[in-house]
Amino acid sequence: MTAHATVHPQPCRVSPPLFRPAVAALLLAFAAAMAPPAQAQSPWQGRFAGGGGLKAAGFLHDGTGSISRLPEGVQRLFDEPYGNDPLQRMDVYLPPASARPAAGPRAPILFMVHGGAWRTGDKAMERVVQEKVARWVPLGFVLVSVNYRLLPDTGVALQAHDVATALATVQQRAAQWGADGTRTVLMGHSAGAHLVALLNAQPALAQRAGAAPWLGAVSLDSAVLDLPALMGAPHAALYDEAFGDNPAYWAALSPYDQLVPGAAPFQFVCSTVRPDHPCQQAVHMARRVRETGGRAEVLPQALSHGDINGTLGLDSDYTRAVEAFMASLDDEVARRLGR
Repeated sequence: MTAHATVHPQPCRVSPPLFRPAVAALLLAFAAAMAPPAQAQSPWQGRFAGGGGLKAAGFLHDGTGSISRLPEGVQRLFDEPYGNDPLQRMDVYLPPASARPAAGPRAPILFMVHGGAWRTGDKAMERVVQEKVARWVPLGFVLVSVNYRLLPDTGVALQAHDVATALATVQQRAAQWGADGTRTVLMGHSAGAHLVALLNAQPALAQRAGAAPWLGAVSLDSAVLDLPALMGAPHAALYDEAFGDNPAYWAALSPYDQLVPGAAPFQFVCSTVRPDHPCQQAVHMARRVRETGGRAEVLPQALSHGDINGTLGLDSDYTRAVEAFMASLDDEVARRLGR
């Protein structure tokens, strides 16, 4: 059931001028160079071992099990590479043969990026893929779930580059899977929601990796949309570990700051029960998108951070609201969703 919550947006800060793609590329390169250095042992590791850290903060609610079952006829291509690192891998879920006609439009693609505070998580976690595969792949969608390199060894700027490279690879291979790379919807949860929102806000970052235009992005409960505003207010220590203390790094990785006119549409799903109020950032970012002439909608839900991810795909008003957004992006997507 969609929650009708009153959201109190944070005070708007004065935004810097929108970055041109070339400037954004330079900023991202700078961000990679300024990323917090890798540590032999993360300060989270000891706390997590004792039950604290990320888990206690509510950022590991995706569960630890991998997908346990596939719908009849669905095929999974496991650990498809898009780079040389063992984490630069993706799983591809292909529709049953009955949903892959020999003629007619090729399949749309759902491109899913897991969360985990930029430090943990996996593409095969049950709550990342189980219900999404069960709902949408039998309808004729190809679902791709992506891993990327993680903190502390790889900074967030390079994680964004990994996701961009994965997207470009998916689009280049789409025809092999009976899919249409231009009919791709980006989707991510938590840290993954931040990464897809960043690429959707500043598409040059993905285009530089070889990606073609896509349809839009569904951001599942990111509290990191205006990163400088987040870092300038009281915040969890995990954000310091991910983003350091350099304001130029924050701006380079902030969807709000990197937003350019002409960005594809956004849907920001946000939890109304999280104590850090992610709907404030969602409303703030959506307003900024509209100011640039773009399209954005906010979908508040009275669900936990983990359930916003894990229950998407179950038959519910929430799932149907996400489907309504996806259907609005493309006629073939709408047709396969029965709209």
